[in-house]
Amino acid sequence: MAPYASDDSTTAGEVDEQRSGRRKAARYVVPVTVMGVAAATIGLVPALADSGDPDLPKITAQQLIEKIAKSDVQQLSGTVKISTDLGLPDLGGLESSLMSGAASPDQGGSSADPTAKLTELASGTHTLRVAADGPDKQKLSLLENAAEYSIIHNGKDVWGYDSKSNEVYHGTASDSPERGKDQQPPATPKDFAEEALKAVDDTTSVTVDGTAQVAGRDAYKLVVKPKQSGSTVGAVTVAVDAKTGMPLKFTLTPASGGAAVVDAGFTQVSFAKPAASTFDFTPPKGAKVTEEKDAGKGSDKDFGKDFGKGFEKGGPREHAPKAGEDLGKGLDGMKTIGEGWNSIATFDTGGEGMPSGKAGGAGGDLGGFVNSLGDKVTGKFGSGTVFSTRLVNALITDDGKVYVGMVTKDALVKAADAGK
Repeated sequence: MAPYASDDSTTAGEVDEQRSGRRKAARYVVPVTVMGVAAATIGLVPALADSGDPDLPKITAQQLIEKIAKSDVQQLSGTVKISTDLGLPDLGGLESSLMSGAASPDQGGSSADPTAKLTELASGTHTLRVAADGPDKQKLSLLENAAEYSIIHNGKDVWGYDSKSNEVYHGTASDSPERGKDQQPPATPKDFAEEALKAVDDTTSVTVDGTAQVAGRDAYKLVVKPKQSGSTVGAVTVAVDAKTGMPLKFTLTPASGGAAVVDAGFTQVSFAKPAASTFDFTPPKGAKVTEEKDAGKGSDKDFGKDFGKGFEKGGPREHAPKAGEDLGKGLDGMKTIGEGWNSIATFDTGGEGMPSGKAGGAGGDLGGFVNSLGDKVTGKFGSGTVFSTRLVNALITDDGKVYVGMVTKDALVKAADAGK
């Protein structure tokens, strides 16, 4: 089976060309973000496609993937609407407080710090205005009610500005050619498409499902589906600009059905060179300015390191995790079991699992709260708690082992049983 399984026959030579095309995919344009949203799944209000499907020349799935890989858009401006429907538990606003707390002025932070500010994109519906002019000039603005938050990268300088609080955050962009690599979560349809295509292998079906019109532009629809059962992913649909090869819209629907978990797309886009003034920024009079190096977050190089991701030429694309692969750079002993869309990351915390709700006092209260967010499960491995969203599920066993992936609860239990 070819790595990019589709309704088209694929030769070994074409497979090699396809892989080469994937390596070239680092040339994709990435209109910039430094989002601190871990494994963000950001989406767009569904009704973005214009009425009427354009009549375009026939194209195979392989040819469309190659078209995306060869896309070399360096300049653009436009508007993206994003929303998220992960199905997270209702914490009564606690999650928002936790995400924004790191940048709270009361905690000595800055409301203009993008690390916390852009975590707001992890839930709800938002409108972004984006612009890019090569690897050294990008701007992203989060439009809010009577306010705006912007991140501007212009050469060495990276600025964050919150108009509501009139606060500014300043850092320096990294000089490293590896800047931003695998550090930032997706924020535009192109970003999401790139991540989805990393996961394409012989466990995946890839087809072309007609055409669409997005933001006034003709596009092909590429559909990516897991072949295996057990994944929470139903299908990924990418609307690819027929002229430039750039993804204009990305939709991820869950295997469980219902509304899309992720649906991200442009409502307006132009590939003309943005005005140079778009990337100019001077702190407004009276604004509180926080330097990254003075914010207690390490090197002043850290703040801007994610800017320009995707503009470097010829960078290799990382593959999706393989079974048995050691992912322990951040957590000792983390490994991947399973293949393709059914892969599960697992590691041992060395602890005693989740706090029990049976204990009295504060510990018992915490345990009861935690247990209310998850489902107790049992198996050969013993017992544990599964915490679920519409896309990602995690099992934490009572003896401190963790299993997490875009798979069903039953798949996690099966993996834990196999580990005994």
